[in-house]
Amino acid sequence: MLGLMQSQQLLISTLIDFAERHHGEGEIVSRRVEGDIHRTNYKEIAVRSRQVANALDNLKLAFSDRVATLAWNGYRHLELYFGVSGSGRVLHTLN
Repeated sequence: MLGLMQSQQLLISTLIDFAERHHGEGEIVSRRVEGDIHRTNYKEIAVRSRQVANALDNLKLAFSDRVATLAWNGYRHLELYFGVSGSGRVLHTLN
């Protein structure tokens, strides 16, 4: 059975790392509130998510602190999802 086990824990932070490593150029398409179409990829989402996590660290938010968001379901919310949850904080979506 050891051959069927994962070599790492299944964490939100490892999900975006996997997507960046194996599907970095995979396109993510969303419509912005302004009405236009926004195109990005998993590599850019991973970079921006790490920036979100670093910003929360700089704000001295502790592990397991709660962060509320009010955002449309688009690329910005995806960045927040991986940045907040992936850094060990709790994401509470208000929308």
